[in-house]
Amino acid sequence: MHPLLATRGRVTLYLLAWLPFGALLAYLLVMTGGLDWLPAAAISLPLALFYALLCLGPWYMCRVLPLAPSQVPKLLGNHLAAAIVAALIWIVLAKGLALAMGRSYFPRFDSRFSAQLPLLFGLGVLLYLLSVALHYLLLSVETSREAETRAQEARTLARESELKALKAQINPHFLFNCLNSIAALATVDGARAREMCIKLSEFLRNTLKLGEQPSISLGEELALARAYLDVEKVRFGKRLQIEFDADPLCDGCRVPSLLLQPLIENAVKHGIVGLIEGGTICLQARCGNGRLHVMIQNDFDPEAPAAAKHGLGLQNVRDRLRSLHENRARIDTAVSDRHFRVDLELPCGAHV
Repeated sequence: MHPLLATRGRVTLYLLAWLPFGALLAYLLVMTGGLDWLPAAAISLPLALFYALLCLGPWYMCRVLPLAPSQVPKLLGNHLAAAIVAALIWIVLAKGLALAMGRSYFPRFDSRFSAQLPLLFGLGVLLYLLSVALHYLLLSVETSREAETRAQEARTLARESELKALKAQINPHFLFNCLNSIAALATVDGARAREMCIKLSEFLRNTLKLGEQPSISLGEELALARAYLDVEKVRFGKRLQIEFDADPLCDGCRVPSLLLQPLIENAVKHGIVGLIEGGTICLQARCGNGRLHVMIQNDFDPEAPAAAKHGLGLQNVRDRLRSLHENRARIDTAVSDRHFRVDLELPCGAHV
């Protein structure tokens, strides 16, 4: 279907756009044919509206005969023939209207109007060819828009594939850390190791339920972080201190699921583990002006050797934010004295 025929509003606007041409045609008939204004307007307006409908025809021919340098002679021949046929139909209708008007309202109008038929024929051919050019332009815009839509869909699919790969990377990374923690604890305190296994199973149950969702509320994300730290608290005891300072207004902000999890794991693995006396993990969340700010800070031993694969979780979070928000989100790190700090800033998103 022609796009202009898709809605009644479009059809109305299209026909209204032809009314100035009807007025111009009446002016030409008055100036070149010596007709009076009333009969000239009476025949020009219905002729303009009828030809407006005829000029929708090139849409279908233009779709069948796309522009191509090798097809120019064929295109010209087909469209010129169609223009001649449309102009002939137009002047036949004009002749019929002139006869009816001459018999009913304007005596001898037919004889005076017949002299203007060559003018109408020429205008009809030109208008039809102009319509052809405009339809090719419209098709070009539509093709460009469709190509842009397909490219956007391809980018979206690529981004979703990348996010799935990054998310799949979190699970083995997390499980590896947890199993290491249980193995380390089992050799020194079996009862605490069992307690840790129970807490870990509860945490994994919640993680699997929420981790399947593309995004969760910050409140749910913080609850997962607390549950994970409860597991690690069994292992480290008083060596692990936890400070949470999250604005309740931020709980409804949507964030990618398991976004903070790798950062909390890093704080334990690369911070608390290396401190004999233990340390503190601080998490702070603030929101305002549609932005969410999260800070995670942990104590660490600057003289401790770097752990293998250090920075995997941090890079994972950075890649996920880049894929989801491009330049609208950022992640910064800072080291000062015996503290390692990560600052996240991202759109707050919809509230749940």
